[in-house]
Amino acid sequence: MKRHGDVLVFAENNDGKVHPVSYELLGKGRELADSLGVDLNAVLLGWRMEDEAFELIYRGADKVFLYDHPSLEEFDVIRYTRNIVKMVRETKPDIFLVGATRIGRTLAPRIAAALRTGLTADCVDLKLDEEGNLVQVRPAFSGNIMAQIVTKTRPQMATVRYKVMKMPERDAGREGEIIRTKVDVIEETGMRIVEKTRADEVEIAEADVIVSGGRGLKRPEDFSLLEELASLLGGVVGSSRPLVDAGWISKDHQVGFSGNTVKPRVYIACGISGSPQHLFGMRDSDIIIAVNKDPTAPIFNVSDYGVVGDLYEFIPLLIREVKRLIGGGQE
Repeated sequence: MKRHGDVLVFAENNDGKVHPVSYELLGKGRELADSLGVDLNAVLLGWRMEDEAFELIYRGADKVFLYDHPSLEEFDVIRYTRNIVKMVRETKPDIFLVGATRIGRTLAPRIAAALRTGLTADCVDLKLDEEGNLVQVRPAFSGNIMAQIVTKTRPQMATVRYKVMKMPERDAGREGEIIRTKVDVIEETGMRIVEKTRADEVEIAEADVIVSGGRGLKRPEDFSLLEELASLLGGVVGSSRPLVDAGWISKDHQVGFSGNTVKPRVYIACGISGSPQHLFGMRDSDIIIAVNKDPTAPIFNVSDYGVVGDLYEFIPLLIREVKRLIGGGQE
């Protein structure tokens, strides 16, 4: 007999597609489930989502509880909460993981409150103790310490940051069970989507190239220098926390504990010393290039390439060289 309940992952429906964070959670969930000797399940809500349900099987789920109904096509926190809470009460998972996205951060607290269980937010790691309890690791005190939290209540719920877990490989030959579950239809929730508009924000977590600025920048206008380089490289601009706190750039550009965790192919740190809070958010980038006047700056300890020099001298030279390469040798 199983000592523990199963591991459950909320598969987020992002405009008819499963959000990639859900696959990352399946990767970690598979690891936890195998250690506990239990199943890894997923719950997916939406409309005409059967193909996406199979994708969850291919990424490691043993069972997918599919709630497929027109009323669930758009995210409504009341409808989603009602159906998920009912399902959790019936299946009694031991661990329930949700992505720390806008939807996840809206949904998870309501589910936890309805189930009268604990919830640890914005986790960056998950592991098991000797008794099989979930140890939820998250930054605390502005990222100065890593708290390890164990909850007494069940299910053990956590929201997990995007881009901190490894996504499992897709196995189209993998088999599992899709359980079409009866939807508890709520005709009126008091909520209605009037209009959808795309937020004027940078999807920095999805970028392949990030050019970030730190305290080495002298004034807000100097971000234009980094923007020019980022544009030439097909990337976006990032920032360390102090410049966001100073109002020089919006928070969606922030990299670090209290901002975004990123894994671009190339991360260029300009005038960033490399505090632990910032390093945590970008240290898994494929290639890290640091530009700093201080040769002892901690950022050089994690960099693949380092330039000891003034960013105001080096970045214009780099921009000129990139333009020359793009132009086929023409200035």
